[in-house]
Amino acid sequence: MSDNENPRLVECIKLKKKLPGLKKPPFPTPFGQEIYENVSEEAWKQWLTESVRIINTYRLDLSSREGTEFMLKQMKVWFGFEEGQVAATAWTPPKEG
Repeated sequence: MSDNENPRLVECIKLKKKLPGLKKPPFPTPFGQEIYENVSEEAWKQWLTESVRIINTYRLDLSSREGTEFMLKQMKVWFGFEEGQVAATAWTPPKEG
């Protein structure tokens, strides 16, 4: 049986519904496992788009401890694992019409 026939469903913490989950944890850490168990593939793709905006706005160096800690905090808040305010980005949605 292939993965496409019967995807693993998770109750997505971000999108508040049961959706196909990630195929594997995104990080080899307890937080990576928590994401795997609680975040849908759809929400993860949304995060990847948002994370680029945060990295570009704050010119983060993800090879530094400070940059990594900042991004992990933003990820936890954005998904809803922690309370807090997501950092504002310079990106604004295009005007409609």
